[in-house]
Amino acid sequence: MTTYTILIILSGLVIFSYLFDLVASKTKVPSVLLLLLLGIGLKFLIDYLKIQTFNFLSILPTLGTVGLILIVFEGSLELKYDKEKNKIIKGAFFSALTILLATVTIITLIIYQITHKDLYTCIANAIPFSVISSAIAIPTAAALDKQGREFVIYESSFSDILGIILFNFAITNHSLTTSAFIGLGLSTFLIILLSAIACVVLLYIMGKLVHHIKFFLIISILILVYAIGQSYHLSSLVLILSTGLFLNNVDTIQNAWFRGVFLYKNLAADLSQLYQLSAESAFILRTFFFVIFGFTMDISELNDKPVLANGFFILLTIFAVRFFFLKVFKKGSIVPIAYIAPRGLISILLYYNLPKALKIPEVGTSFLFLVVLGTSIVMTLGITLSKNKREETATA
Repeated sequence: MTTYTILIILSGLVIFSYLFDLVASKTKVPSVLLLLLLGIGLKFLIDYLKIQTFNFLSILPTLGTVGLILIVFEGSLELKYDKEKNKIIKGAFFSALTILLATVTIITLIIYQITHKDLYTCIANAIPFSVISSAIAIPTAAALDKQGREFVIYESSFSDILGIILFNFAITNHSLTTSAFIGLGLSTFLIILLSAIACVVLLYIMGKLVHHIKFFLIISILILVYAIGQSYHLSSLVLILSTGLFLNNVDTIQNAWFRGVFLYKNLAADLSQLYQLSAESAFILRTFFFVIFGFTMDISELNDKPVLANGFFILLTIFAVRFFFLKVFKKGSIVPIAYIAPRGLISILLYYNLPKALKIPEVGTSFLFLVVLGTSIVMTLGITLSKNKREETATA
């Protein structure tokens, strides 16, 4: 393909993604679902025209990781903290934790029944299917009321963080020992300490930079620290979430010395620009990630009846567990939040980070694709039906 052909395709994908976002805001069909279908359609077209392409799977994890960082950072920059939100935060955290652990437990049993592999391998493979994708949940939450939107942002971000912690713990510890839990405690302490230092340093840098280009530098530093932390199996997503929350709520700190040293005149305007840049960058990366994921899928494998049946059982598990525990941890109505349990970017990233020795052929990419697709469809139908029901109740 020529340079101009590639530019036409890339520009076209971004335009389509923008149109899909407009469609999503009107129809509640997640733009991610449309991007996956676009990727599948492009695959058919490329195969029909017999055009040579390179291995897109090689860039998928990198695209997904940067996209995840920016999406979580964008979501956290929207959150304003006050004491009244403690209940929402606590409920979102315990909801994310219990739903994650319960879902991992049941999906582990399903995978064990399918493959009869050892329990350790089944647990490692179950974790990617058990984590809510903030990359899909946070944009979808924009259609909810303020309280519902905040709950989804916190819960999906906590689910990502806890899922990564559990995944790192599982692949680095083959057995539950005292030293394994000591290591987990130490790594958690280190990432919290690193997050606190990073928050203050980044705020100081923002105030001191006079160059007209500085926000990509801030985002690059965040990505650098995230990558260093992840390379040492630290759950660096904690750093991303805490940095966004800190920057957006730093004006509430009343300490005179802190305000004199770290707060500056154009902070509010800078935060607005930083949010805009992270949102638009996340949009681009999300577009290419899900189109490429759809493009790399071999959908002929979905004709396999056992894959469809087992995928259905996993979908049933995901939503049954979610409905049960949201009743416990969420005050008031749990609809349509109960339907917002998409699997997506984080699930794909965790799956591709599984060591080769732990990968199970029966639980392959087609299985993952089916669950990603299924949770998005259920979420779409659930939100649409609950919206129609509310409108009927309002007009009655």
